[in-house]
Amino acid sequence: MTEYRFITYELLDEGTIARITLDRAGYRNAQNRTLLVELDHAFLAAEADDTVRVVILAGAGEVFSAGHDMGTPERASERDPDSEHFHPTFTTHGATKRSAEKKTVEEWHFFYQNAWRWRNLRKITIAQVQGAVLAAGLTLAWSCDLIVGAEGTKFADPVAVRLGMCGVEYFAHPWEFGPRKAKELLLLGDTIDVEEAHRLGMVSRVFPADELEEKTLEMARRIAERPSFTSLMIKESVNQTLENQGFYNALQSAFNLHQLNHAHWAEIHGEGGDRATAEDGARPWKLTRD
Repeated sequence: MTEYRFITYELLDEGTIARITLDRAGYRNAQNRTLLVELDHAFLAAEADDTVRVVILAGAGEVFSAGHDMGTPERASERDPDSEHFHPTFTTHGATKRSAEKKTVEEWHFFYQNAWRWRNLRKITIAQVQGAVLAAGLTLAWSCDLIVGAEGTKFADPVAVRLGMCGVEYFAHPWEFGPRKAKELLLLGDTIDVEEAHRLGMVSRVFPADELEEKTLEMARRIAERPSFTSLMIKESVNQTLENQGFYNALQSAFNLHQLNHAHWAEIHGEGGDRATAEDGARPWKLTRD
């Protein structure tokens, strides 16, 4: 089995359930490039395994995911060609390009298209979330078929107020929150709690924190008992309904607007300055506690 650095992969119940766990608890499971590539590899491994029927995506520690890695030492080392942890994708996938082309190609591959691929995985997927699910943390949860959350979990996309961006790259906000709630949450940068997320239909079940893992596994077992092709056709029927309503085209359009937003700030601040600063009215980036 593949050895991963920033995630764990385990097979449960005689291999019918795969559990992938984000394993950067010290950095609130922030998503650096290596983690995202490993996560994609693990999802595709579960998809290729005909014994697996359900995939659980979890996060170690107190926080499911605080979003993109904004500047940890590990993020720096994976970008440093002289580091033993240099990641080869920093010589491919647009990394050698400049300006808007570089940003667009890289984010299309690692922040948007991978989430779309996980959303369409040929398995039923369950996001098991706790603590905070912020910005790109939402992307990971939204790419799953079901989301179950611990009591006390909070959700937010604060990139508008903290980075001057129009939401994260996988822009499912109007579909998950509803259009006016999406505008409110993005414009104000506020959080919603797991109970409100449940009322909106974004979260399937809410469990006490100390029962989250057990209850998620119970749900996965119930689904794994069903005929796998029936489960897949249920998933496909619902997903195709969303496509007929314009979900895919809306995501594509919003991704391009996201890149325009980056280009706007880069034109103001110069190459590499592709986000708003405090002088532009952005708030400092840090984990949202409110």
